[in-house]
Amino acid sequence: MAAARSFATPLNVRLLRRADVAFINGKNGVVLEVRRKKRRPLAEKIVKCCCSEIRRVSGSGNSVEKFEDRRFDPNKSSNYRGRAPAMPFASSQTRFVSKQEKFFSRCTPRNSGPQSRDSPPKRDTGIANEKDWGISLLNENVNESGTNEDGSTWFRESGEDLGDNGYRCRWTRMGGQSHDGTSEWKETWWEKSDWTGYKELGVEKSGRNGEGDSWWETWREVLHQDEWSNLARIERSAQKQAKSGIENAGWYENWWEKYDAKGWTEKGAQKYGRLNEQSWWEKWGEHFDGRGSVLKWTDKWAETELGTKWGDKWEEKFFAGIGSRQGETWHVSPSAERWSRTWGEEHFGNGKVHKYGKSTTGESWDIVVDEETYYEAEPHYGWADVVGDSTQLLSIQPRERPPGVFPNIDFGTAPPPAEEPPESSFSQ
Repeated sequence: MAAARSFATPLNVRLLRRADVAFINGKNGVVLEVRRKKRRPLAEKIVKCCCSEIRRVSGSGNSVEKFEDRRFDPNKSSNYRGRAPAMPFASSQTRFVSKQEKFFSRCTPRNSGPQSRDSPPKRDTGIANEKDWGISLLNENVNESGTNEDGSTWFRESGEDLGDNGYRCRWTRMGGQSHDGTSEWKETWWEKSDWTGYKELGVEKSGRNGEGDSWWETWREVLHQDEWSNLARIERSAQKQAKSGIENAGWYENWWEKYDAKGWTEKGAQKYGRLNEQSWWEKWGEHFDGRGSVLKWTDKWAETELGTKWGDKWEEKFFAGIGSRQGETWHVSPSAERWSRTWGEEHFGNGKVHKYGKSTTGESWDIVVDEETYYEAEPHYGWADVVGDSTQLLSIQPRERPPGVFPNIDFGTAPPPAEEPPESSFSQ
């Protein structure tokens, strides 16, 4: 492998009030100029994906949780963000999650061996910033291993891979295991680049302990130029999972964020978990087009082995103060008896809001009220923020391109299809 090169000084990233982003292909890679938008102070903090507590269902199959009687009050604003189902969802602090602190007995190698920073991922923590990972690639090829005083072993290796179109990947791998082999950890860091301006920073780590608990996590941050809009785009993602070795429990999460220099932003997550006889799922998304149009949605549901199921979902669409919100809360008993309540709001942009809804128990309402419309027209964390938090990504230096050699960019035959959330299935 070719010898690895150390980091160069960060790119010249200037934050301007009104400027488009351009890719300047020079010796030092991409120079970004971004604009920082003024953000209005939020009147309240938007909660995007909260799960409250799951209650254990015990007794025979005919045992069903009773619903809390929540009557509609036309004089009160519908709290669409906090509209939780009557049988709530799993907390991020279940018995299984609290056990994660015991998942891993750390290897603590001495002398020149790597000291493990590995630990099980935590639920509902989203996507970390690059500074939280502390990625530090070695500047030379290394292949070494050793044994610690307690009998545990470790290894560390690093290198560089080269490919077509100026591709380069610098990487470092490390890991270790206990003296009896019952617990181990592995961690890999990398940075990638090529002549198109593509840059990537990433981490993958995994581990297990003597009780059979295991976990895996990966994180990526990418800078590239969109082939069709010619705009700079930064994308971040994280996948996490953990599994218990002594009980039927585990969870998985997939998070993603996408930003471009014109204010287009997309965020979302998919989650799944299980704790013995209970399982739960959650999906949510946000889409800002950079011109004032906003779409947000959430869909979450849970079930038990006894046959009880419950869920909650909502969606909102707004542009220029005009839009709508709608949602549904539902429950199915072990005997297949179904209860549901649907609701909706139409915001006309003139201080008038049409509210309507109904339930399977005969509840219904259809009124127009005087009410101020509030929604987030811009993401609370946008392009300027992600650029400021991505200095290590931006500082990745591509291979020097020989004179007369140009990057090969494949535009394909058509722009990629827009990613959209699943179609709504709200009944009215």
